[in-house]
Amino acid sequence: MGIKVGEGRGSAIERAVAVAAVIGLVMMSQLESVEAAVYDVGGSGGWTFNTESWPKGKRFRAGDILRFNYNPLVHNVVVVNQGGFSTCNTPAGAKVYKSGSDQIKLPKGQSYFICNFPGHCQSGMKIAVNAL
Repeated sequence: MGIKVGEGRGSAIERAVAVAAVIGLVMMSQLESVEAAVYDVGGSGGWTFNTESWPKGKRFRAGDILRFNYNPLVHNVVVVNQGGFSTCNTPAGAKVYKSGSDQIKLPKGQSYFICNFPGHCQSGMKIAVNAL
């Protein structure tokens, strides 16, 4: 009827580790469950001319959604690189959206969007967004 040295201690340590692991998982799940923000590009006026300054003062995060609302007969949304944004040119292979109600999930880092209908980008129908 002897008691072994360390008996019972291992189970207390194992329980503490298990509790810590559960607490860690709960905390991580809370961090991941933060909902993405949805932004209507251009505000109530939608995706139109002179929206280039619309992102100013807003804090974007990776996973946030940009919602582009516009008339698809006269506008579109093109995802471009910095060069395409600066020059208002559509690079080969650029993704073009044309539904009139496009939702685009932001990746981490800088993203650029233009309307490539003739003269529209030059009239300020472009935005640059940096997502943290």
